[in-house]
Amino acid sequence: MKWDAIRFDWNHARAFLATARLGSFSAAARALHLTQPTLGRQVAALEEELGVTLFERVGRQLELTDAGHLLLARVGDMGEAALAVSLSASGAVQDISGRVTISVSDMFAAHFLPKVLDVLQAKAPQIEIEIHASNKIADLQRREADIAIRHVRPEQNELIARKIHETPAKLFAATRYLERKGRPLVVSDLSHHEFIAMGQPEQMLAEMHELGIPVQRENIRVITESSFVVWEFVKNGYGITAMIPEVARATPGVEMVLPNFTAMQVPFWLAVHRELHTSRRIRLVYDVLAAMLPRVAASGVTPEA
Repeated sequence: MKWDAIRFDWNHARAFLATARLGSFSAAARALHLTQPTLGRQVAALEEELGVTLFERVGRQLELTDAGHLLLARVGDMGEAALAVSLSASGAVQDISGRVTISVSDMFAAHFLPKVLDVLQAKAPQIEIEIHASNKIADLQRREADIAIRHVRPEQNELIARKIHETPAKLFAATRYLERKGRPLVVSDLSHHEFIAMGQPEQMLAEMHELGIPVQRENIRVITESSFVVWEFVKNGYGITAMIPEVARATPGVEMVLPNFTAMQVPFWLAVHRELHTSRRIRLVYDVLAAMLPRVAASGVTPEA
């Protein structure tokens, strides 16, 4: 290899790659934990090092030049290689102290993780647990989290996934809502009721129709990305939603709608990157989650328990 032919700094290339992928200096700066002026200087330095212009500003948008498009393919390969090196290095670390990041939905984090964290703290108090409580699925391959608890089976070959629990989701509403709107006796009665959707309403409608629930778009009165917010609206009498019974049992003033009807089966998958699975601290957290979560979820333990 001609070492003296490498004429640019990887940090500058990384700044370019993040900007090209995310579409703006501000978004790239946030992703790389840099200030926007610092990131802008790094991209400018790369342009100077290579003697090309990589971006043009069209109105308020950044667009890649022809040289930028050519470089993006090469730097993208470099980014993937750098990420693989980082994963391998992280997996090889045998020190049990340090941080482990867990990606999990907000409702699951609040209702089921506290008891698990009690066990982890007792076993390894030197491990720092960072919880990403979001309904957005974290990309483990890009190190957005070390471990993820998901309701869908991961498809990537690079991930180790284990189904740790499955529970039926039922329909629930506040007692005061049902006293006002009437209690459904059969599934067809649901066509006259109001629903609260988490995420895109079209997805909820498709799932409901697969289950034979005759609801239309006008039946959905509240839409939010947060399962916590959905549940708060249910508790306050705004409509019906699907929820796992373990959570609903801990909520006064809420009752099951059509008790013999199961809305869907909700699986819980535990996923970790194959490389990270060789890290002692990540393996320890993974094993505790795998052992504890099925028992905690089945028992419906809440933060107050």
